[in-house]
Amino acid sequence: MTATDPVANLQTLIRCPSVTPAEGGALTALEAMLAPLGFKTDKVKASEAGTPDIENLYARLGGDGPHLMFAGHTDVVPVGDEAAWTHPPFAAEIAKGELFGRGAVDMKGGIACFVAAVARHIEKNGPPAGSVSFLITGDEEGPAINGTIKLLQWAAERGERWDACLVGEPTNPDSLGDMIKIGRRGSLSGKITVHGVQGHAAYPHLADNPVRGILQLTQALMDPPFDGGTDDFQPSNLEVTTIDVGNPATNVIPAKASASFNIRFNDSWTVETLRAEILRRLDAAARDGALRAGREPVKYDIAWADRPSHVFLTRNNALIASLSSAVENVTGRSPKLSTTGGTSDARFIKDYCPVVEFGLVGQTMHMVDERVAVADLETLTAIYETFIARWFANAGS
Repeated sequence: MTATDPVANLQTLIRCPSVTPAEGGALTALEAMLAPLGFKTDKVKASEAGTPDIENLYARLGGDGPHLMFAGHTDVVPVGDEAAWTHPPFAAEIAKGELFGRGAVDMKGGIACFVAAVARHIEKNGPPAGSVSFLITGDEEGPAINGTIKLLQWAAERGERWDACLVGEPTNPDSLGDMIKIGRRGSLSGKITVHGVQGHAAYPHLADNPVRGILQLTQALMDPPFDGGTDDFQPSNLEVTTIDVGNPATNVIPAKASASFNIRFNDSWTVETLRAEILRRLDAAARDGALRAGREPVKYDIAWADRPSHVFLTRNNALIASLSSAVENVTGRSPKLSTTGGTSDARFIKDYCPVVEFGLVGQTMHMVDERVAVADLETLTAIYETFIARWFANAGS
């Protein structure tokens, strides 16, 4: 195997069954690809009570000069029903021009291509005029507690500083060159619980049904809209994701009812102002409605989920222009600059340096028969190779 071949790189990585939190040999395989290129590598294990230990990898080539980081994850989601796969999920088989396997696009494929791009750059030009590093976690698909956030802290404590970062997530919806992510919406979750009085369904005057209250409160959360969107972000959107009373009996009025929600929010809000608005809506709905006419206002509790994600937007012109021009040069497409979608580890990296995301087409990620076109691996490698050259040229000017 040569590190300049993205297909061989990806097959090696897929054949490592690194379902979160297992390392599965993937970081060891990546280390074996990078060491011959001159990278100094460190495996870093992170721990926290109540969570599984996670192995991570940091690798750096170079010393002084501009420092470009590539970030990603080798952990993958479970395969689901293995019998439903056309090809075994960890065999990395190629059929009809497509490479099958869990992690093919999310996101071992992006890592394989960036390794190949760096190897080709070194082969043609020698080491970059600065530093290149890989920050690779095994916890992106899991709770994201012992992965990127702790690896960044570990590296920063040892004096590492970065000028820009590219995350290799599969950002393209249909074809390579469609989309670069230059930011992400924030994410905030919570759970509200309405307290009633349990009783017999035939004697409602002796009980207080909390279902009435939970419906009032959830309606207040979802309507009216929080905003109409901004220049860079789509409208903030709250979804109620569960409603539960924990009651299997049809003739019993439950004692309490709970509802969980998640809101993806734009730069009209911070976590603090959003929490205040949610509480304002809930208080108004609770005050204005009772569980039954003549009763006290609705009584509720709210519990906020830990570790909300903050909204961010990257405005680094050198980084965005270098990547956009590389995409256009290789594919002929002018990529859309987007902030859509869910969260990624870029939400941690933005606290250390400007960050953008660009990778493969994500149509099959997390699916049975996850796969990538072999031709796309070569195209993405060419984009990354062009980007590396242009970013260092711009950073050094």
